[in-house]
Amino acid sequence: MNAAPELVEENALLKAELDAKNKQLQDKNHRIQILEEMLRLAKIKQFGSSSEKSDSPQHPLFNEAEDELIQPEESNVDEAESIDVPAHTRKKTKRLSIPEALEREEIIYDLSDEEKVCPHDGSALKHIGEETHEQLDVIPAQMKAIKHTRKKYACPCCDGYLVTAKKPKQPIEKSIASSGLLAYVATNKYADALPLYRQTEMFKRIGIALDRTSLANWMIKCGELIQPLLNRLQDQLLEQCVIHMDETPLQVLNEPGKAAQSKSYMWVMASPKNDTPVVLYHYSSSRSQDTPNILLAGYQEALMVDGYSGYQPVCDNEGITRLGCWAHARRYFVDAQKAQGSKTKNRKPGRAEKAINDIKKLYQVEARLRKTYHQKSGID
Repeated sequence: MNAAPELVEENALLKAELDAKNKQLQDKNHRIQILEEMLRLAKIKQFGSSSEKSDSPQHPLFNEAEDELIQPEESNVDEAESIDVPAHTRKKTKRLSIPEALEREEIIYDLSDEEKVCPHDGSALKHIGEETHEQLDVIPAQMKAIKHTRKKYACPCCDGYLVTAKKPKQPIEKSIASSGLLAYVATNKYADALPLYRQTEMFKRIGIALDRTSLANWMIKCGELIQPLLNRLQDQLLEQCVIHMDETPLQVLNEPGKAAQSKSYMWVMASPKNDTPVVLYHYSSSRSQDTPNILLAGYQEALMVDGYSGYQPVCDNEGITRLGCWAHARRYFVDAQKAQGSKTKNRKPGRAEKAINDIKKLYQVEARLRKTYHQKSGID
């Protein structure tokens, strides 16, 4: 009978020890599950597709290069038609068409006088028609030198009056670059993403020696010339009820006071998609909050940004309504969904899937509202 209290105490100790072991085992199992999900997500990011694309109709924050690709309905290729062949249906694409507005050069191929006689009875052949075939040709860039000659005049009587004909003001005075050449280089670089060093090689192939430094100096000067236009675009952007803004890192070689491996930033501001869209790029050597403070000075509407805290001071100081980006929030749920592994038949949708579906519903509501607004505003 005296051993009963000892047994009770021993039982309590064993029970406490068992509970501790069970708790430890649960913690380990939870930790193993987290590590498995992290490993699965790491493998997906390394070997799988990095796309987060779904059937979402949400308008992208900024138009990326992919958005500029010609869609099938926008190209000059006639719409593909379906034809039935034995055992399956395949797509038959019609040939490319040449725009009617292009200038036509006709090359006529005719028979010689000797060939215009029938070899059977010697009768003269009669013209009954022709076969035509059009090709699309291109004329490579042609270079020419423009010689500006300003004629001078003097009074033959008094020799006291001398006048020289005026010449139109040039973009870069005393430079060999005409406005057409500057526009050509700028279009190649900024619209077609053709670096200056490649352009120098292109010019070299047609016998024109232009060094990369000269081209770079020309582009810097062009940037100064269009500064009034940039200022007007900035003013127009600040008149919008919503501004999208983001910053992306880049490396600048030979930047004074900075190592080549250090990060600089390109700050991008864009208006919503409307009749007069505006997209402005602003370079800064840092990610400091000073940049949005300068760019958004006096703005008091709404700002769509990601979670970077550098935007909050200007929102507080200027009274700007800060909007969150669902694409950034959704990204974490997509990672969680990937980490959970492939779907099984009996597995219930997790919280990540539920959140993604809820966000998708918000996108659908947004798309309907935008469509209704555009219809009422007459915007395509």
